[in-house]
Amino acid sequence: MVTFLIERTAPLPRAETWRRLTEWSRHGDVVPLTRVTVETPGPTGVGTVFVARTGVGPLAFDDRMEVTAWHPPAEEAAGFCRLEKRGRVVTGWAEIEVAVGPGGRSRVVWREELGFRFLPGVVDPVTRRVARYVFGRAVNRLLRKA
Repeated sequence: MVTFLIERTAPLPRAETWRRLTEWSRHGDVVPLTRVTVETPGPTGVGTVFVARTGVGPLAFDDRMEVTAWHPPAEEAAGFCRLEKRGRVVTGWAEIEVAVGPGGRSRVVWREELGFRFLPGVVDPVTRRVARYVFGRAVNRLLRKA
C-alpha cells in the first residue's frame, strides 16, 4: 500500500475546477488505456459508484470506486470528496479537495492510498513513483481540458 499527494494551483474558479475533477467519465480521457463507467444515476453524491477499467484484453483490471463523502465548494468552504476503492485488485482511497487559492485561483489537493492485492510490498517504491506520475499527469490534463 502506498500513499501519495498531488498539489496544484489552477487558474479557474473553484466550481469549474471541482466540475473538471469530479466528472468521472472524463478520467478515462486522460488516463492511458482506461475507460470509466459510472454505474449509478446522476447527479454525483454519496453512494455514486464508478469503475475505471485499465489495460488491454485479458491484461485489464477494474478499479471500482464509491463516493463516501461529497461536499462541493460553497462560498469560502473548500470542496471535499472521498472515494473508497472497492475492487478485487485495487484497494485504498482517494480524497480530492478544492480550496481558494492565491489570486482567485483554485488550490487542488489530491491524496491517495493505493494498493494492489497481488503485489508484494517490495514494489511499493516503484508503484508510488508511477502512481504520482500517472495521477499527476491526469490531474493536469483534467484541469486544462474543459
